[in-house]
Amino acid sequence: MSNGKWHLPAFRLIALAAVAGVAAGAIAVYVKGDLSGNNAPVTASVDEAAVAACEAKTDLAKKAGDAAAGDVAAMLRADPPQSLKGLAFNGPDGAPMTVADLSGKTVLMNLWATWCAPCRAEMPELDALQKERGGDDFEVVAVNVDTGDDEKPKKFLAEAGIENLGYYRENSLVLFNDLKKRGLALGLPVTLLIDGEGCLLAHMNGPAAWAGDDAKRLVEAVAGG
Repeated sequence: MSNGKWHLPAFRLIALAAVAGVAAGAIAVYVKGDLSGNNAPVTASVDEAAVAACEAKTDLAKKAGDAAAGDVAAMLRADPPQSLKGLAFNGPDGAPMTVADLSGKTVLMNLWATWCAPCRAEMPELDALQKERGGDDFEVVAVNVDTGDDEKPKKFLAEAGIENLGYYRENSLVLFNDLKKRGLALGLPVTLLIDGEGCLLAHMNGPAAWAGDDAKRLVEAVAGG
């Protein structure tokens, strides 16, 4: 880090450390303060049909897992795939939405916060992936989970030159804690690969080099699948 800005070489070291940590049986994540959110219980109802439909997608999840290599080797296939259609957050227009509203589109969902150093470091990479690959069949959905108002996250995005990512937001910790209860979130960043029917195919704790060829191959393996 130099003059308060994050640079790609430093990010690469973080990403490599994350992959090495997974290989050693540990996962590199960045946690600050208490993310337990005991005052924010999860009350989402279960859509049995959606659960069954997702659990049947073991072949697609295996395809995602097999494609996770190199810079994105820490991405683990969902076993079994599960429905995330009910995950709720606010869209770029500020209105409430869920993963179900992104139906038909493969989604790389990333939870991040301004106080999370690896999150800040990988944001330009996510922005670059969205610029190159985003479209009708794929979107990077970066959801900011800072508590409080929009001032800090919007200031960071402006200063970092993030121009291609939509501004998704969830400031109550309900989203993070839902993923924590599912065993998908240990800290931040958290990244989820979700298919067009809202089914989780793969997940990762820790940062990665999302603008690289390995990430693009992972997306291509499942986009539209």
